[in-house]
Amino acid sequence: METSVLVAILGAAAILVLAAVLLALRGKGGEADLARAVDAITQAQGALAGRLAQLAETQTTAQTQLAERLQAQERALSRTVEERLADMAKRLDDGMQQSAHRQATTMHDLRERLAVIDAAQKNITELSAQVVSLQDILSNKQSRGAFGEIQLADLVQSILPPSAYEFQATLSGGKRVDCLLKLPNPPGPIGVDAKFPLESWHLLRAAQDDAGRVQAGRAFAADILKHVKDIAEKYIVPGETAESALMFLPSEAIYAELHASFPEVVEKSYRAKVWIVSPTTLMATLNTVRAVLKDARMREQAGLIQKEVRLLLDDVGRLDSRVAQLDKHFVQASEDIRQIRISTDKVVKRADRIESVQVGDEAQEVEVAVAPKLPGV
Repeated sequence: METSVLVAILGAAAILVLAAVLLALRGKGGEADLARAVDAITQAQGALAGRLAQLAETQTTAQTQLAERLQAQERALSRTVEERLADMAKRLDDGMQQSAHRQATTMHDLRERLAVIDAAQKNITELSAQVVSLQDILSNKQSRGAFGEIQLADLVQSILPPSAYEFQATLSGGKRVDCLLKLPNPPGPIGVDAKFPLESWHLLRAAQDDAGRVQAGRAFAADILKHVKDIAEKYIVPGETAESALMFLPSEAIYAELHASFPEVVEKSYRAKVWIVSPTTLMATLNTVRAVLKDARMREQAGLIQKEVRLLLDDVGRLDSRVAQLDKHFVQASEDIRQIRISTDKVVKRADRIESVQVGDEAQEVEVAVAPKLPGV
């Protein structure tokens, strides 16, 4: 397009130059030269017009081809853009679906975890209420004593048979023990009393300085030793109970603190023949008691077992003699059966001879053959 414009401009410039030349020739009065110039201009105009027509046609063809190429490129570009938009839309849709699925899964997991958290929170709330109730129980001395007795009863009932213990058993002098383990002599019945020195232990745990801990420790030791003395005086009765008794502490923490920090108190309880036990050590003690009771029952039944064994031996002897008699009967029965078989064989043989007897013309021969065998002939 730029070339055709340039050609048109050059043609117009040539025409202007020729026009200027004509004006100059006309001014000089050269008619002949003017006519020749006019002819030249006319020819130039014709050539220029043809050239311009050709350029216009060429320009039209080029524009048509350019328009077709542009349309083809536009269609290809549209298809490419549509394909890319469709692919982008598909990827976006897949991504949104995956994101929605992940969000749904996350929400489901979140709901499950929230449900677990709610259940745990409910359990924590219930546990807190139970702890508060337990604190209320332990804050009262009578309730605390009942708590220790119930824990003692649960342990004893879970290990020993009912015949091996008695709760709230009354000793001589009207003294009542929480539990009496019925062991044979020796060692004899053993008393078990539950004690729970919670106040003095809390004071010991709450002490802030060394002086406070020393004072609280003394109070705790004095409290334990007082319980040891009471148990030794009340529940160790010569001739009625064993020479020792058990003091049950229903708290492993108090038991551990006692043995870790107050060994002298434990030694004094040993000398007083009062053994301090916790729930764990009481279980071991009760298992030992069960083994002792089992051994005692076995010793008690030893005489009965020996008597039954002697009776069993007598029965075996009688059974042996009766088997011998039965064997004799079997021998006699075998002999009788043998004799019966012999008689049966004789009967069968005689029957065969009778069956072979002939009649008619052979009767005489048969009679002769049989006659010698008839008795009295």
